[in-house]
Amino acid sequence: MNEKIIMAGFGGQGIMLIGQLVTYAGMYEDKQVSWLPSYGPEMRGGTANCSVVVSDKEISSPIITKATSAIIMNNPSLEKFEPAVEPGGDLYINSSLVDLEPTRTDINIFRIPANDIAEKLGNPKGANMVILGAYLGRHPVVGIDTIRQVLDKTMTGSKARFVPINIEAIKEGMALVK
Repeated sequence: MNEKIIMAGFGGQGIMLIGQLVTYAGMYEDKQVSWLPSYGPEMRGGTANCSVVVSDKEISSPIITKATSAIIMNNPSLEKFEPAVEPGGDLYINSSLVDLEPTRTDINIFRIPANDIAEKLGNPKGANMVILGAYLGRHPVVGIDTIRQVLDKTMTGSKARFVPINIEAIKEGMALVK
């Protein structure tokens, strides 16, 4: 396994969080991982993306030139990162916000109404977890139980109450691609 994932959207959509979740979960499972963040001019509202690699073998570079998958949360990210997905790779699009159509026919495209599902669950900020779930449903690079462990460690204090609803959002996303 050598998964190279680009995750991209606006600052404030939780792109860095889901990248870190996958990375930390990979560490918990004794996999080789890398996480490389990139922020636009502003953190909240500006562009944000990260590159995540999860592998069974040593990772030579955290820089991704061709991604096996891309998680796209907004129109500018689709325009920028659609070309970076390798032929046969997967493109996960937040169809609640992205109204552009992908131009490629040599990749698998999954339209995930992430914001709509998150709203339905009563967790409007959980769109990132829904689309992460869709990715993990097709590419179980880390287990949901491990993601739960990471959330339990990172969402402490007043944030601990959000762990169950985030797990529920991930499971909803997983169900979309099964």
